[in-house]
Amino acid sequence: MKLINPKISVVMPVYNQAAFICRAIESLRLQEFQDWELWLINDASTDDVTSAIAAYLADERINYLQNEENMGLGVCLNIGLAKARNEFIAYLPADDVDYRDHLRLLLNKLICDDDAVLAFSGVRHHYNRFSYGYLEGYALQLLQVLHRKTSDTWIERDELVTDDLARMFWNKLAKAGNFIGNGNITCEWVAHPHQRHKIIKEPIGGINRYKLYYGVKKPLRYHSTVGNLIDEIEYFKKFQARNKEELPTKDSLKILLVGELAYNPERILALEERGHKLYGLWITEPYWYNSIGPLFFGNIEDINVENWKRKIEEIKPDIIYALLSWQAVPFAQEVLMNNPGIPFVWHFKEGPFICIEKGTWKQLIDLYTLSDGQIYSSPEMRDWFAQFVAEDNRDLLVLDGDLPKKEWFTNEVSPKLSEVDGEPHTVVPGRPIGLHPNTVAEMASHNIHLHFYGDFTHGQWKEWIEGTKQLAPKYLHIHSNCSQEHWVKEFSRYDAGWLHFFKSENQGELMRANWDDLNYPARMATLGAAGLPMLQRDNAGHLVATQSIVKKHGLGIFFSSIDELSLQLNDKENVKHLANNVWQKRMLFCFDHHVDKLVCFFQQVIRNKKVSGSTVKQ
Repeated sequence: MKLINPKISVVMPVYNQAAFICRAIESLRLQEFQDWELWLINDASTDDVTSAIAAYLADERINYLQNEENMGLGVCLNIGLAKARNEFIAYLPADDVDYRDHLRLLLNKLICDDDAVLAFSGVRHHYNRFSYGYLEGYALQLLQVLHRKTSDTWIERDELVTDDLARMFWNKLAKAGNFIGNGNITCEWVAHPHQRHKIIKEPIGGINRYKLYYGVKKPLRYHSTVGNLIDEIEYFKKFQARNKEELPTKDSLKILLVGELAYNPERILALEERGHKLYGLWITEPYWYNSIGPLFFGNIEDINVENWKRKIEEIKPDIIYALLSWQAVPFAQEVLMNNPGIPFVWHFKEGPFICIEKGTWKQLIDLYTLSDGQIYSSPEMRDWFAQFVAEDNRDLLVLDGDLPKKEWFTNEVSPKLSEVDGEPHTVVPGRPIGLHPNTVAEMASHNIHLHFYGDFTHGQWKEWIEGTKQLAPKYLHIHSNCSQEHWVKEFSRYDAGWLHFFKSENQGELMRANWDDLNYPARMATLGAAGLPMLQRDNAGHLVATQSIVKKHGLGIFFSSIDELSLQLNDKENVKHLANNVWQKRMLFCFDHHVDKLVCFFQQVIRNKKVSGSTVKQ
C-alpha cells in the first residue's frame, strides 16, 4: 500500500568520530529523499564531536543529544528509537556514508510490500569491495537498512556486549515481517581500525580492548561472533564480596602488579587473602586474552598509567611484581628502567622466541639482567636462560605463571564415559596441537575417542574438524568451551587428557630447545584439576618440560605409537592408578598451593635489596 508523504527518522550513534561525522551528515543532507529527521546521540565522546557538528545544528531537522557517560551502542539506538517521530527508521553511524539515492530506494522497496518490515541495500566495504546484500560473515549493518518502527528495542550493554547485530535487534524484528533486499549499492561501510566490530571481535579486539576504548569499568556479559561467552558477572560473583573489611597484617606487603595477568586473574586474590595490599599498573593495549584492570574482585587499586612514576613515589610499594606475557615486556622494561629503587621481580610465562620475532629481545634481556628477582615458568626455562644470562647470585624462583585459583578445584566428579561403552575416551581442552586427522583416524581404529572443546578454537580449526570427521566420524566429538567452574564435573568423564603432542628434536641440548620443549601449557592445570592422566609423546633423550614434571610426579602416559597408547589406555588398573595419583597431587596446579612460597620469595628479594642497596643503572 502506497503511503502518503512517508517520512524517515535517521538515528546516528557517535563515539569519538569527530573526524568522520561531517562527511556522514553531509551524505544525509545530499539525499534525494529530503523528508527526514536526524537524531544524533553523542555517547560521551572524548574528542570534539560537539564542535565538529555545530554548524549543522541550524538545520531544524537535526536533533542533538549527549550522554553524560558512555552507555554503549544499544542504549544510543534505543534513545533514538524512543525519540523518533516517523514511521520508518534508518541508521547512519557517524563513520559511514550514504549515497544520494539510499533512502529513496529503500523506502520505495519497503512501502511496496505490506508483509515486509525491513528493506536492505547492498553496501560498499573495505574501500573497494562490494556486497549486494549480506556481507559474508556479518549480519546486516546499520547503514544498510530501513525498517518500520516497532515496539522492539535493541539489546543494551547491561544485558550483553556483542558485535552480532542480528542478536541485538534484527532477530526480534524478523518476527514481525520479512526482510527484503533492493539489490543496489547505495552506502559505504567505512573500514578503519576503530570500527565497533573490530574492537569487539577476537583476536583483533576483545573484552579488554572494548573496555579500554569505551571506558567501561564494570563486569560484562560479552560474546563476540567468533569467541566464547564471557560472563564476568557470574564468573566473579563468588570473589566480589571478599576481603572488603580485612585489614593488612603487620607482615603484609604492598605489592605493585605491573603488566597483565593472562589467564585466571582471580588467582591473585590468594595474595589478598594473606593480608597483602595490591596495586595494578597495566599495559594499555592488551590482546583479547590479556587480563588487566579494573578487576571486579578484591581490593586492587589501579594506578593511572599517565602519572605512574609520581604514584609509585606516593605509594612506596614494598615490591614491584612485573608479569606475564610477551605483550607486557616493553612496559615492564620501561617501569624497570625508571624504577626509583623498589625491589623489582620479573615473571615471564611465554616463549622467549616471540620477543626476538617482535623486536623486544633487548627489553626482555634487560628484565632478566637488571631486575632484582626472576621467576621462571619451568626449570627448563630457567636453564635455557642461564646459558647466556649470568645469575650473579640473584634471587630465582620457578613457578608456572597463570595457575588457577583453588575454588575451581571442586569435588564434582562425574562417571567415566568408558564405563558405559568400554572404549577409552580422551579429551583436548583447546587446540589439538600435533593431533593430525590421520592420527585421530589411527586412534579410531583402536576405538579411542577424542573429545575436542572450545568454540573459538573450533573456528580456527574448521578444516581440521571437517577432515578428521571424514576419517573418524564416530570418534571425534565436538563440545562447546568449558569454563573453570565446570572443569572437574565435565572433564572427569574422560580417561585421559592431551598435552601438546609433539616430537622434540633438541637431542638433550638446551640451545636447540624451542617453546614446545620449555613450556607448561595452560591445559595442564585444567587436566590436573579434573584428575586426568596426561597424554604425551615419549620424548626420552630430549629436554622437555612437560615430560619432566609428569614423570617426576607420576601424572601421565608416554607412548611412541598409537598401538602403544591403545595398550596403555586399555590397562584399566594402571589408568585408574594414574588418575588417583593425579587427583592426590592436583593442587600442584593451583596457585594457592604456591602463594606462600611466592611471598617468601618476595621477602627474600626485599631483604637482599636492602643489603645490596643496588639500583637499576640507566
